[in-house]
Amino acid sequence: MFDIKWIRENPADFDAAMARRGLEPQADRLIALDGERRDILSRAQEVQAERNKLSKEIGLAKREGRDASEIMEKVSQSKSLQAELEEEAKTKEGVLENALMSLPNVPASDVPDGADEDDNVEVRTWGEKPSLGFEAKEHFDIGEKLGQMDFETAAKISGSRFVLLSGALARMERALSSYMLDLHTMKHGYTEVNPPALVKDAALYGTGQLPKFTEDLYRTEEGFWMIPTAEVPLTNIVSGDILEESSLPRRYTAMTWCFRSEAGSAGKDTRGMIRQHQFSKVEMVSVVKPDESDAELERMTGCAEAVLQGLKLPYRVITLCTGDMGFSARRTFDIEVWLPGQDQYREISSCSTTGDFQARRMKARYRAEGEKKPQFVHTLNGSGLAVGRCLVAVLENYQQADGSVIVPEVLRPYMGGLEVIEPNA
Repeated sequence: MFDIKWIRENPADFDAAMARRGLEPQADRLIALDGERRDILSRAQEVQAERNKLSKEIGLAKREGRDASEIMEKVSQSKSLQAELEEEAKTKEGVLENALMSLPNVPASDVPDGADEDDNVEVRTWGEKPSLGFEAKEHFDIGEKLGQMDFETAAKISGSRFVLLSGALARMERALSSYMLDLHTMKHGYTEVNPPALVKDAALYGTGQLPKFTEDLYRTEEGFWMIPTAEVPLTNIVSGDILEESSLPRRYTAMTWCFRSEAGSAGKDTRGMIRQHQFSKVEMVSVVKPDESDAELERMTGCAEAVLQGLKLPYRVITLCTGDMGFSARRTFDIEVWLPGQDQYREISSCSTTGDFQARRMKARYRAEGEKKPQFVHTLNGSGLAVGRCLVAVLENYQQADGSVIVPEVLRPYMGGLEVIEPNA
């Protein structure tokens, strides 16, 4: 969300930032809405000033023994008019706030301009792509041949875009989650959290999923929303708070189920586990001082990379262009893991700094030592990693010609020492 005062003072800069996001100029419309609201509030203040003057006249009339009923009627009318004006101003404020909340974050100045993923910029690569010596299979063929990845039964129970894992693959998904959480908490300084998976409207407004992405979310009959990512509850831990500077940075991690309708993905990745309605993900969230957010983004991205390096999965890091960044992001690094079965890199983590964009929406602030006026914090979020996609990457990179799958060394302690997953009898 944006400071309307800043937009009033910098309309050209704001429109230039929106243009980088592919949007038409917005400043004139927003300034006009704000002007209407301010004019109404000004009129309400004038009415109150007039009433204060009339109230003094009532007292004077009574002291002089004159009839004050006409003046008292004017005061009563003035109260009603002021209430109407304040209600109208509140309505205008709601329209303005909704307009501001529907606009994406301003990209950092050095984020590459572009229309879509074709304009993203590769930063670095890591690892060697495996030389399998046979034609690589995709994860769903591997999992089904193992007899431990069942889309048909999942569809019978829940419909398309669900999967039922069993046996060693179910255990591997759990092992991956535990490995990631242990790495982030024991080596990377994150505090593990087990947050609610159902949240209220305000939480999703705070992180930017509402009002723009309603169709991508699931809502219960009671009015709760199912989280699309643990970013939502983890970031909202500090909503409405004024933190002490000494408590920053704060770093949280959680493994949760995530729920997305995939409303805009018709025809994409219809087979397999890449794009599902329900999936597990380990999330990282940081709350920092403004001058620390860029360095924190590099740190967070490195934490996500460490997971893949431990698993010995080749990957690349890319900087997203303005046309491919998420709604709340100021800058984003995507990590894409190599999938031999698809013969391409696919996203497995997205790490973003939002600046104070989410903090303004959540009213999350901190007070610097020795200062009276609080400032907005900066918030960051990143996948550390998407667990289902990590399972996909392990299957495709560690597949063997006989249909078995080698278990990465770092996962073996979490899987009772199992070294190879064999097809079920």
